[in-house]
Amino acid sequence: MRKLTAVLLLGLAGAVVLPAQAAEVAVLDWRAALLETEAAQRAMNQFRNRVDARRQQAEALGQELQQMQQRLREEGEPMPESERRSTLQAFQQKGQRFEQLRRDILQERQQAEQALLEQAEPKLDQAVGQVVARHDVQVLVDPNGVLKAEGDLPDLTGEVTEILNSLD
Repeated sequence: MRKLTAVLLLGLAGAVVLPAQAAEVAVLDWRAALLETEAAQRAMNQFRNRVDARRQQAEALGQELQQMQQRLREEGEPMPESERRSTLQAFQQKGQRFEQLRRDILQERQQAEQALLEQAEPKLDQAVGQVVARHDVQVLVDPNGVLKAEGDLPDLTGEVTEILNSLD
């Protein structure tokens, strides 16, 4: 009888311990949690609106450059030297303008992302802290950093996004 009681108690203890152990390690894609928030969506829309004219200009320049490159390939040799030189010069100028626009847009994007991160960091810390405490998580890992797991680890990303949205 004592053996049966001991086995039952051990089984119950194991059943109680297993769910706690399952929550000790969880994954969080903090970038996705942050980028899926309403605040991030608003910031990305504002960024797109700010750079839209330059983006369209860069696309148009890119198409012009492709057409000029095609023309130079097809007509380069038989083209008069002065026309070929002026076409090459125009191609280089447009290429430089295209690259400048591309760099400007990329720099503005990086600045917008940095501003979003700086603004959201305290809220992200708060949201992560709430979720970690709620699930009694001891180790929180990025999903890209998990090499192998025996089973699915709890993914707290959506819950963090919900909390971030509620903090706005």
